[in-house]
Amino acid sequence: MEDNNEVNEVDLTDSKMVVPLNTWVLISNFKLSYNLLRRPDGTFNRHLAEFLDRKVAPNANPVDGVLSFDVIIDKGTSLLTRIYQPASADAPQLNILDFHKPVGVEVLPVIIFFHGGSFAHSSANSGIYDILCRRLVGNCKAVVVSVNYRRAPENRFPCAYDDGWTALKWVNSRSWLKSTKDSKVHIYLAGDSSGGNIVHNVALRAAESGIEVLGNILLNPMFGGLERTESEERLDGKYFVTIQDRDWYWRAFLPEGEDRDHPACNPFGPRGISLKDVKFPKSLVVVAGLDLVQDWQLAYAKGLEKAGQDVKLLFLDKATIGFYLLPNNDHFYTVMNEISSFVRSDC
Repeated sequence: MEDNNEVNEVDLTDSKMVVPLNTWVLISNFKLSYNLLRRPDGTFNRHLAEFLDRKVAPNANPVDGVLSFDVIIDKGTSLLTRIYQPASADAPQLNILDFHKPVGVEVLPVIIFFHGGSFAHSSANSGIYDILCRRLVGNCKAVVVSVNYRRAPENRFPCAYDDGWTALKWVNSRSWLKSTKDSKVHIYLAGDSSGGNIVHNVALRAAESGIEVLGNILLNPMFGGLERTESEERLDGKYFVTIQDRDWYWRAFLPEGEDRDHPACNPFGPRGISLKDVKFPKSLVVVAGLDLVQDWQLAYAKGLEKAGQDVKLLFLDKATIGFYLLPNNDHFYTVMNEISSFVRSDC
């Protein structure tokens, strides 16, 4: 275990100069609460985490052109999804039966979204992710299915991947989500941080099973490895996150006794699975230039390219983690436009 007594100290001077004030306050508050929740023995204060997580209820009445409802799709694991649909402002309040009526759109993108939080934090009904999913609905003219996957350390690898796979199969089997053009469900996978990691691994299962996923969207995806990279050393503690933070989350998620070259952490590492000749979805990989694990994210995009896969890399030099959560910076609008173009290109 590579602990350093100094790396848990975060110097916020640089981040104050670069990050918009309200984003700085938001991420700094997350950082403070995250430090309270992680315990040195590897356990996690889940009760306090649930108390601090600002959750919002679904809305059957349209709000800003979007309505939402919750569905438990696996009773065995109590796996819940929150489904967001576009709706006109004057649409009547729907009851539960109305939600399963065919959407009736020629080409309807369905985005399965996995929230971030380093596998341990947040949920599908966290306020920040509820807002982000609503924005994706309006931005992409899509249905969004947000997955409340099981979190570490109580539920280690591969629980989050299993829940993502369950959600994909469920969405793929919903007749009411089919586009009228070809009677298929047009599925995209999207996620940030740990959610981006889940996207890759669910897409891998889909490729092996024959379920068609049209595209993957990975926002600041959480990858890593045993080697310490240049960006990890240069940015350690400067923009909200430390190497020690990241190491804690990997120990909490990976199987007991595993290291960071496990394929879940390092997909193109020494034990990674080759994607050469695999029918893998096209990918949009978004990398923030002030994220200390950017080298691993860039390596992921390079690994896709070397395997002959279709990948677009969007590198935002002065962006930091969480920049896509608030519409107060140019990077936010850049990435939203890219996501819309990525999804709508198949419509």
